[in-house]
Amino acid sequence: MAQVVEKQKYDASSIQVLEGLEAVRRRPGMYIGSTDLRGLHHLIHEVVDNAIDEALAGYCDTINVTIHPDASVTVRDNGRGIPVGKHPKMNKSALEVVMTVLHAGGKFGSGGYQMSSGLHGVGVSVVNGLSEWMVSEIHRDGGIYRQEYRRGVPVAPVKKVGSTTPDDHGTIQRWMPDATIFESLDYNFDQVAQRFREMAYLTRGLRITFVDERSDREMTFYFEGGITSFVRHLNRTRNVIHPKPFYMYRKVNDYIVEVAMQYNDTYGESTHTFANNINTVDGGTHLSGFKSALTRTINDYARKNGFLKENDDNLSGEDVREGLTAIVSVKLPEPQFEGQTKGKLGNADMAGAVQSVVNELLAQHLEENPQVARRIVEKCVNAARARDAARKARELVQRKGALETFALPGKLADCSERDPARAELCIVEGDSAGGTAKQGRDRRFQAILPLRGKILNVEKARLDKMLQNAEIRSLITALGTSIGDQFDASKLRYHRIIIMTDADVDGAHIRTLLLTFFFRHMESLIVDGHLYIAQPPLYRIQYRDEVSWVYSDEQRDEVLKKYPDGRAEIQRYKGLGEMNAEQLWETTMNVENRTLLQVTIEDAIRADETFDMLMGNAVPPRKRFIQTHAREVENLDI
Repeated sequence: MAQVVEKQKYDASSIQVLEGLEAVRRRPGMYIGSTDLRGLHHLIHEVVDNAIDEALAGYCDTINVTIHPDASVTVRDNGRGIPVGKHPKMNKSALEVVMTVLHAGGKFGSGGYQMSSGLHGVGVSVVNGLSEWMVSEIHRDGGIYRQEYRRGVPVAPVKKVGSTTPDDHGTIQRWMPDATIFESLDYNFDQVAQRFREMAYLTRGLRITFVDERSDREMTFYFEGGITSFVRHLNRTRNVIHPKPFYMYRKVNDYIVEVAMQYNDTYGESTHTFANNINTVDGGTHLSGFKSALTRTINDYARKNGFLKENDDNLSGEDVREGLTAIVSVKLPEPQFEGQTKGKLGNADMAGAVQSVVNELLAQHLEENPQVARRIVEKCVNAARARDAARKARELVQRKGALETFALPGKLADCSERDPARAELCIVEGDSAGGTAKQGRDRRFQAILPLRGKILNVEKARLDKMLQNAEIRSLITALGTSIGDQFDASKLRYHRIIIMTDADVDGAHIRTLLLTFFFRHMESLIVDGHLYIAQPPLYRIQYRDEVSWVYSDEQRDEVLKKYPDGRAEIQRYKGLGEMNAEQLWETTMNVENRTLLQVTIEDAIRADETFDMLMGNAVPPRKRFIQTHAREVENLDI
């Protein structure tokens, strides 16, 4: 019998028009990315960015941010203050327009800002729409003006509530995020503070004070050295090749180009780009201009001064960026970003502007500092020699040759699925756990790669040495992407890469080594959401015939409350090999039951610092970290 489907009416009355900020409340993810902690922090960033725009325009030098005990937030700046006069088209106060209308602001065309970070005009209105309540107070032209909102809707028109001196000017925004929209209102002080630190570095002379009344913490950020101080901060745990960073600044037409760079003795690269103080994590034209200018200028200097002979190949981009820490900050009137997240700059002219500035001023730095230039070029030449050695080693793990001859790693238990989107690779610690995982897996889509022991710490090794490590070679071959300048994410053989290590100290160390490898050499796999961490159970609790698998100490305590004291049998698992194949499948590998943590990079600069601190050569910062967090350690093996 055919199924009867009720037909839905579809006519003009079916078309919904969301009034005011209702669209923001209905689809918050479209405007702030998510409703988790990142989205909660995004509200603060949007309001602070407006104050930063005042600083970029030269009207603000102080921003105060306070998180109150009730989770409301206040941001105060000493800028010009949002205009409060009647808007000529909207027939209401300009303040109300800015606070309640999407795509309204002074950042379009010939508005109140020549350069700004927020181009879409949705920032503060989105904050208003996603807040239970919000209050705007404006100090401007000797008056104090106020308007209050409930879930984005004005309670009353803008009202003058007092008078002040002409020297008292600025904007005060206080809001309470809507708990019915956000998963949590528990801000992370360190994550928010990190963003403020970046903003203070990028805006020389700006003072940002951040107070958290929940924990009585306070930090003030002010850096007279600007991005030069930023580079020094990033290199503080590294051995630098030249003590003073190179600094380059120039205005090209309507563009401002600012670059600070310094080499260290590591083998990685830490280049971070900003456009109008927005961290362009995916780079863009300013990054490509910087890279091409850097490669050309160092090659020209190396040939001119005899470091490269007539028959020598040019240094590659990888060679000249080895051990480089750089900040590239540009400011421009009409930035073209990719989407509201502003992850990539697209202005074509910016590449040429950055290239011309770096070509001229870097060449000048090298000529004026011959001893420093010698050390830099020698490091680049050594990198080129190592690259040649790495090329020969890499040929052993090229996916193309390996797959054409079906020469995948011998210990890899591959799956039958050939569609990468449906396949996953479980990286398992040791042969014992590997054997159990191979028996317990679903062979159709789950491949198993056991690693013997701990892989090389790639934070301390060049590419050529890294490729001599058998475990790393096996991993690269299994993934199929190759590495270095031949890395190709489109050749990835598994779209879920799962790190599955033991729940002990050794397992945590192996996991950290693997995360370091992926972050330094296959970062795009993390950015594209392919990397995960498995969550095996810590305990098996049995009372009579009832068995519970428990994944934390807190969960263990809750489960034990159900049973009479001392009657339940508790087994603590430290290794995957302690479980049989059926148990491992049931708890850790079964798609219907398992818990996977997706690895993401919320803050690339902070991640860069953390990996360098934990895995780099400098011991004192790591020692301080261990001493600071020693009391937080649980389940330490003795």
